[in-house]
Parts: sequence; structure tokens; C-alpha cells
Amino acid sequence: MKTKSLLFLFVLLSFVTFAQTKANPDDAAIKKSLTYFVNSIKSKQIDQAVSCIYPKFFTIVSKEQMTQILNMTYNNPFMKIEVQNLQFGNIEKPELISGEYFSITNYFLKLKCNVSSLNDDMKKKMSNALTAKYGANNVKYLANEGSYLINANMKACAVSKDKKSWKFVILEKEYKPQLVKVLPKKVLDKF
Repeated sequence: MKTKSLLFLFVLLSFVTFAQTKANPDDAAIKKSLTYFVNSIKSKQIDQAVSCIYPKFFTIVSKEQMTQILNMTYNNPFMKIEVQNLQFGNIEKPELISGEYFSITNYFLKLKCNVSSLNDDMKKKMSNALTAKYGANNVKYLANEGSYLINANMKACAVSKDKKSWKFVILEKEYKPQLVKVLPKKVLDKF
């Protein structure tokens, strides 16, 4: 009886494991592309990071503007932002819409934002902005370093024609009206 129970448990675990691996075989490709994007930002290779953005996004923000925005954010001498960690959450099964695959991807970044060179008024404004964007529970001030430690819960839409190479649009509620020009309604309705 004990052998049958162990055999049943082993078979059950095999099915569960197989079902999880089969659930979304595109996860690995999406993770690889998103990791490349995040690592490009982490290593301050902004042009490389911009090449990971879905080309249709540049119809609402030009490539040059996006490069400037990322440079001002990640290469700012007054406020140094360091990407420390990337973790993945749920990655939706890609859906084919008008010849392209779309997948909503949840991920988490740990960021360190050094604001020690800012004056007190600017630090207070920064604190308010970070708390409003990420939530009070996700922003911690490290007084000894003059830095904020941020747990950023992020969402992106991965887009691909071949399910091998993925480009991204960062999904933020405040930019939803502009994203109507870039992403299908079916995708926008999901976030």
C-alpha cells in the first residue's frame, strides 16, 4: 500500500510539474528579453535599453525623447538610481492579435535612489513622489546613506512577431490614454 501511495504521489507531482512547464513555453524568451532590457539600464547602456522598446511606442514618444528621459533618470548626477534586483511575477500566455503576440508581464525591481546631494525641500518632494508612485510600504529611507530603497512592482507588455525576440512597453495607469495609440484595446483592458 505504501508503495502504491508513493507511486501515486510521484505520478501526481510529475503531472503538476509537466503542466507548469507546458503552461507557457514563451516565459523563458520573455524573461531573457526583459532581463536584457533591465541589465542594459543597470549598466547605463541607454541606447541598448531603448532598442528593447516596442517600436510603435515611438509614435507617442520619440526615440530621442525616450533616450533623454532614460539618461536623465539613470545617469543623473544629482539623483543616482541603481537597479539592484529583478524578479519575475506572472507572465501571461502570449495572445496573437493582428499578426503580433502580446503578453502582460509582471516583474519586480529593487531600486536604490541616492538623493544625498539634494536639498531638504527636494528630498521631501522626492519622498512624496516615490510614496505616491510605489506605496508607503515599498519605499524606505536609509538616512545613513541618504538613499531610498524602493520595491517597484512593475508591469510591461511584451510584444513579438516570432515569440523569440520580445520588445516592451512599460504599463503605467497614468499613461493608459496615450497607449491607446500603441497597444490593442484587448491588451489595454487587461491592466
